[in-house]
Amino acid sequence: MEFIHDRKGNILFSLQGSKVNRIKFHNKTLTLTADEMYQLVDGEEKAFPGEICFKSCDVNVCNVLIFNKTLCEGRFYGKSLCLRDFLNEYADSEFEIITEGYFGNTITYTGWLWEEGKTPVSAIMYIWNSGDMVYRV
Repeated sequence: MEFIHDRKGNILFSLQGSKVNRIKFHNKTLTLTADEMYQLVDGEEKAFPGEICFKSCDVNVCNVLIFNKTLCEGRFYGKSLCLRDFLNEYADSEFEIITEGYFGNTITYTGWLWEEGKTPVSAIMYIWNSGDMVYRV
């Protein structure tokens, strides 16, 4: 099933605590595959695996900040990558969403970047798209 996010209404699914285990970009659509998306149904939280598709996404204005450790653990430094470079360099990683923010055409996900055999580090993903945001369950 597909659900289109109305940018003026409530968020249909929460991604807080979700792990994004695959990110792909094709035909101006950025697709995040999540292990779980959460929805409140009849007063009960339900979890569904699915995808979040950002139509008319411009990867040239999307970026990811990657830190050397998790935030709030003393001094830190990091790097900024355009989304296209992030997709190439971190293809085998998982991004666990801790907080999410939706501001018009800009989406911000803050969380932990997990790479096999390494301690997770904090990361912030900025996505910009002018088309629909579609949840596929």
